[in-house]
Amino acid sequence: MQQVYEDTNQVNASHHKVAIIGTGFAGLCMAIRLKQQGEEDFVLYEKAETLGGTWRDNTYPGCGCDVPSHLYSLSFERNPNWSTKFASQSEILQYLYRLTEKYRVEQKIKFRTEITAMIWDATSSRWHLTTAAGKRHTATVVISAMGGLHVPSTANISGHKDFSGSSFHSSQWRHDVDLKDKRVAVIGTGASAIQFIPEIASRVADLTIFQRTPPWVLPRNNRDTSAFERLAMYWLPWFQQACRLRHYLSAEAVAIGLTVKPKLMGRGQKQSNNFLCDQVHNESLRKKLTPQYTMGCNRILLSDDFYATLNQPNVTLVNDTIKEITQNGLRDATNNHWPADVIIFATGFKPFNPTHTIHIQGRGGRVLAEEWSDKPVAFKGVCVAGYPNFFMLMGPNTGLGHNSVLLMIETQVKYILQCLKWLAPHRGRPLMDAIEVREDVQKTYNDRLQQRFDKSVWRSDGSVYQLPCKSWYKTKDDKVFALWPSFVSSYRWAMRRADIRKFSDDSSAAG
Repeated sequence: MQQVYEDTNQVNASHHKVAIIGTGFAGLCMAIRLKQQGEEDFVLYEKAETLGGTWRDNTYPGCGCDVPSHLYSLSFERNPNWSTKFASQSEILQYLYRLTEKYRVEQKIKFRTEITAMIWDATSSRWHLTTAAGKRHTATVVISAMGGLHVPSTANISGHKDFSGSSFHSSQWRHDVDLKDKRVAVIGTGASAIQFIPEIASRVADLTIFQRTPPWVLPRNNRDTSAFERLAMYWLPWFQQACRLRHYLSAEAVAIGLTVKPKLMGRGQKQSNNFLCDQVHNESLRKKLTPQYTMGCNRILLSDDFYATLNQPNVTLVNDTIKEITQNGLRDATNNHWPADVIIFATGFKPFNPTHTIHIQGRGGRVLAEEWSDKPVAFKGVCVAGYPNFFMLMGPNTGLGHNSVLLMIETQVKYILQCLKWLAPHRGRPLMDAIEVREDVQKTYNDRLQQRFDKSVWRSDGSVYQLPCKSWYKTKDDKVFALWPSFVSSYRWAMRRADIRKFSDDSSAAG
């Protein structure tokens, strides 16, 4: 196996006990909790010039969270001053900046430092990291906090390079491109699209939306929080905790339909259909917007104004497949040509896989990208057999279709901290020289995990529509790799204690 670099005896390389990659919610939460436990020998590597992860990168018009504000915050740093029920991108980003300032984490961040490769050195029991600029560092432990969704996925459409106008992905919004009175084509009707489409529709000349699969959409019912509510949240912490608990329990209830009894999703489908009928009166358009799969198979979306926007005379919804992009527009499978000055790709992300951006080489020269291919697996979503002292936040099978991912992140951080204690001196020496989950433990865990999806909306034949679920949550062989198959509470229970018996000491492993 060819290595990315040969010189592993780096005289000038900096070394830290813990290296965290990424400064979004996951990375900052990990750093804060390390600090609170008295660990100061850590560093955060950030590829960009500023922190924030998803909430820094996504600046498209209307960008915001679809989880209630009081649930989309860290449990130890609740914010009583959210201005709306569902926080905007800018407000969440400011929350992250306040976190960093309050807990004095910024001095630990190395900005403009993109890690492109990491190689495990069994001799020294440490990782050798290489940056995009060619600089090298080492760390005893590496924690990937890059998030589950951060690498844009652009549709591979013939003729894209021939387009003479501007084109960009929604997560790389071109604010220098003036959309006023332009003919704009949007590819996709996912979570980002239904937020920015209502924001731009009124100022463009024509808006053509290309939809592959219609989403289930429920009303968001967003509103401003009153001054009285904010005062109550500030002076009565129990009131804020009660609101957070109410949101949590309400979201957890949805998991029953998603993971145990898909027919229960019929109630949500009826609500969505009623909302669609109230907002869209054109029967042909309603038919295009009506999903033919069980709610939850793909992400359930929230919007107060997406359906209403489609009624506007300058907005056209196209359900036909895109055949090619031309110099001045797009041609669909029926050979209709749709003129466009700007194309916006709202085509999502490559999910839950750090190997898309980093070459990760573990014990014995094994390469994670080759082992995973399109089937990422891990133990409890946080560690992988063959890759000692490597942990992930929001790894495979830890995404949610019903609740706040911050609950999962905090649970994972707590679990990783338990594991790291095994590297601390204990009666003269550490319990383990390196932490690596056993291969047999990882396989047993994932076999059982996949069985838990059998009754879910993602795999069950007992769905409302009796149609198979086609979703980016799954691999080609029907294994669900992105989501947790149950309640958040069940994940918390499974992660309550790190069992050292499920891990092997790398010093005794082959290679």
